[in-house]
Amino acid sequence: MADLIQPKLVNEPFSDPVLFLDFRFRRRALLFDLGYLTPLSAREIVRVSHVFVSHMHMDHFVGFDRLLRSQLYQPTRLYLIGPPGLGDAVEAKLRAYTWNLLGQHSADLVISVADWTPAGFVRCSHFRAKAGFAREEGEPPRVPSGVLLEDDEFRVEGAMLDHGIPSLAFALQEKVRVDARKSRLDHLGLPIGPWLTEAKRSVRRGDAPDTKIAAGRRDISLAELLATQALTIGPGQRVAYATDLIYSSENVARVVALARGARQLFIEAGYLDEDRELAASRRHLTAAEAGSIARAAGVARALPMHFSSRYLEREGELRREFEANFDGGRNAGHPTRTREGSNS
Repeated sequence: MADLIQPKLVNEPFSDPVLFLDFRFRRRALLFDLGYLTPLSAREIVRVSHVFVSHMHMDHFVGFDRLLRSQLYQPTRLYLIGPPGLGDAVEAKLRAYTWNLLGQHSADLVISVADWTPAGFVRCSHFRAKAGFAREEGEPPRVPSGVLLEDDEFRVEGAMLDHGIPSLAFALQEKVRVDARKSRLDHLGLPIGPWLTEAKRSVRRGDAPDTKIAAGRRDISLAELLATQALTIGPGQRVAYATDLIYSSENVARVVALARGARQLFIEAGYLDEDRELAASRRHLTAAEAGSIARAAGVARALPMHFSSRYLEREGELRREFEANFDGGRNAGHPTRTREGSNS
């Protein structure tokens, strides 16, 4: 069965790292990072409800204007979550424009921005289209340590990494995987249809077993759907994303813990091993280092991204070094010594 959440990299590997997480049969999507968004259609962008920003370097934040323009006339709430200072950055973006054409008759778009640390949220701000996007302070959300978003069906976890500045890594964890078995549905005389989406959501939410679902021409309880194995439950999908970090013991430990057992890890792999000192000075990973981190995390699949443009003609070498340390290096040691806080 297809996964509930369909992740895809928005750009080619030498461009900005942006991960689009689309929900099947739902008018909803998430973004990990907010770089160049042009490859996304307007229809995809308007589905975005939450954006998780690693840090505010241009290649991770330049897409804000495209996102804003696509959602400006939507009566919705858009959430941005990132490191301390994100609210100030959004305010600066919004203040750069003239909003005299907005007013009480405008669509009620609200942008809510939360500054996050591993201990929790430290600031929350709201920007309303009807108020010309003037900043309003709000109460920071209360969430468990290490969590950025708690939803009925999934949660998003985070880790703070060292990139010379704080840079956040993210992992989306589906709370439970729910699959439908057509043969069992046929046995019960139940059709395939939209009702299955609601039934699966009900299971993920943890609704009571006697909850009734309208399945075509009859109602059926969650208990019967599960007892007959028309619906089956398994471990939820996990998708992790880590970019812009130096190879240090602290960063490695945090990414490994965040990505442990993930179905997919999207990880920066910017430099060849021959340029590892240059990578360290710019506080990025080499492809070999990224592969070794993915191996240590035990992920099922690792996808390298955010290649340095200096290797435009050497993409194959980057991928080979990454794969050698991921698949080929599962029983090997680390590719290079850990570089603690190197600035050179």
